[in-house]
Amino acid sequence: MSDDLILVGRVAGAFGVKGEVRITAFTAEPLSLVDYKTLLREDGSPGLTLMGGRVAKGGVVARAREIETREQAEAARGLQLFIPRALLPPVEDEDEFYIADLIGMSVVSAQGDLLGQVRSVRDFGAGDLLEVAPPAGDSWWLPFTKDAVPEIRVGERTLVALRPDEVE
Repeated sequence: MSDDLILVGRVAGAFGVKGEVRITAFTAEPLSLVDYKTLLREDGSPGLTLMGGRVAKGGVVARAREIETREQAEAARGLQLFIPRALLPPVEDEDEFYIADLIGMSVVSAQGDLLGQVRSVRDFGAGDLLEVAPPAGDSWWLPFTKDAVPEIRVGERTLVALRPDEVE
């Protein structure tokens, strides 16, 4: 994925029988996906061009120029949709950030010991998790909560983590 692309949604499947698509939005305002019009694929190539839509359960139902039938909408299920970062408003506060900004940040303990680096941010349905790649060994998951990540130093590209005790 290009560093200047931000994931904003994912096609969840078809809606109805006339080729509309359900899109899960990863934006604060789901309908903003329609405002961006052209959404890109992970490689930067055109994905979907939205021609109107409406808010529906955590996302939007929209018409896309590239999709005419229910079968085409179902075939697009899982397609991740991106926009260039330049289209997003700049962060105004030094403590503000986009989730994508966390990727690559150093993860340190409260004592300052390096625990690893954020490899990815995922949400498997119970909240965001940070995948942390340690200097050696297997990656581990850290809940992205105030308890587990009490401090984020955006300017230093570092976050402080309280690693949970391992459970067998």
